[in-house]
Amino acid sequence: MLDIKITRAETLKQKPADNVLGFGKYFTDHMFMMDYTEGQGWHDARIVPYAPISLEPSAMVFHYAQEMFEGLKAYRTSDGTIQLFRPDRNIARMNNTARRLCIPQIPAEDALCAIKTLVDYESDWVPHSEGTSLYIRPFVIATDAMLGVHPAHNYIFMIILSPVGSYYAGGLDPVKIFVEKEYVRAVKGGTGQAKCGGNYAASLIGQDKAEKYGCEQVLWLDGVHHKYVDEVGSMNVFFVIDGEVVTPELTDGNILPGVTRMSCLDLLRSWGMKVTERKVTAQELFDAHAAGKLDEAFGTGTAAVISPIGELVDEEHDIVINGGKIGAISQRLYDELTGIQWGKREAPEGWIVKVK
Repeated sequence: MLDIKITRAETLKQKPADNVLGFGKYFTDHMFMMDYTEGQGWHDARIVPYAPISLEPSAMVFHYAQEMFEGLKAYRTSDGTIQLFRPDRNIARMNNTARRLCIPQIPAEDALCAIKTLVDYESDWVPHSEGTSLYIRPFVIATDAMLGVHPAHNYIFMIILSPVGSYYAGGLDPVKIFVEKEYVRAVKGGTGQAKCGGNYAASLIGQDKAEKYGCEQVLWLDGVHHKYVDEVGSMNVFFVIDGEVVTPELTDGNILPGVTRMSCLDLLRSWGMKVTERKVTAQELFDAHAAGKLDEAFGTGTAAVISPIGELVDEEHDIVINGGKIGAISQRLYDELTGIQWGKREAPEGWIVKVK
């Protein structure tokens, strides 16, 4: 168990109303920090007032992007209990990312202790309204003050918290997605399976292009053939083709293994639905739509949970899926997942961790 020292902020912020939260706009009064020094390991775990941090201009994170992050949420149930959804899977993914980026791993029990302690300390910030939650952002940055391309010797592990509402302003309204065939997000052997800022920086040009087509997100294709579906911007992606639920397989290591993706697969299979993880091309989707067999499409992720896709667009196609409405499977998954997260439905064993 971590020995976490706590320094309380002298002045506490005024908390925003639940109906103005949006996503990632507000941050709580305190944050968690822990240092890593080569030869000493992780040390000096502490909760301190949320404030700017000081780094040397030569800090390696600025020059070589050796950093990583995670994202999960805390939920307030109707009886006031605060709980986490499958945090063990986020922590496992965080350490897989750390391994890929040559960052020292954080013992799983220490990471969970840090998350639970900070959320408990900031429990008044967990919003009460339906559809709201407290977003948890753990991250690690390399802090060596020197130039030179090699793994750093010093790091900071931090956790910040943000009360949030819906990720998309339209909530569960189906989104319009642009199929990107020019730029790529990740390639086999790269960092696509890791949750690191470089992946998102590489995606910005596609996002900018998508907005010019009136789209909210980008459907990324593989980096070799430019035809196999990888994922959607900040989400994994699923398609229902002639009654079969299909999602891109993870075997090439260029797709982020989402916790919500995993949970959807678990639920769909428990419901006896036909589910396949395989390669799927963008052309297969357009052909399935032309044949009347593309029943629905949706993205999955911590931020949005389920995001129905109502329209797919590229330079040659513009197709409307399921009449631009949320599909039955998307709706059922959303209801089940959010029901579990907010304590309204029974959770599979091990999916929920109580904070308070």
